[in-house]
Amino acid sequence: MMRKLDNRGLAPFEFIMVSVALFTLMFVIFDLGRYAITMQSLRTLASAGARAVMISCYTPALLQSPPQSPAGCTGDPLSTAAKKNAAPFLFFGGLTPTLTVGANSNSLSVTASQAKFTMLMPIWGTTLNAPSASNQIPF
Repeated sequence: MMRKLDNRGLAPFEFIMVSVALFTLMFVIFDLGRYAITMQSLRTLASAGARAVMISCYTPALLQSPPQSPAGCTGDPLSTAAKKNAAPFLFFGGLTPTLTVGANSNSLSVTASQAKFTMLMPIWGTTLNAPSASNQIPF
């Protein structure tokens, strides 16, 4: 005569095994989506800053040959309100993006960064913290 095995308590064990993987995957997708939106917003902010530099710093006299770097165009070209209009996602959670303009040998570099941004999942380490995006304006 064959004896039946006792299967009580197997359903909670299976639920725990599946839910750990499910919730980990769900939080990874959420975290990577948040990072992707932040990077796209930083690219948008860098483009808006580059546009502001092109409008305010480049004059017809400056565009004559030979090309030269515009003087006095290395500060923050956008106000906080203009930054919020260009990339509102970057201001959630009390974060404030920074926009810097620096001159290279043959171009201006407009860089948008989010210094206090951190990933939620500890598996990433510090690799994806403090993202930044930049635009080059040749002259």
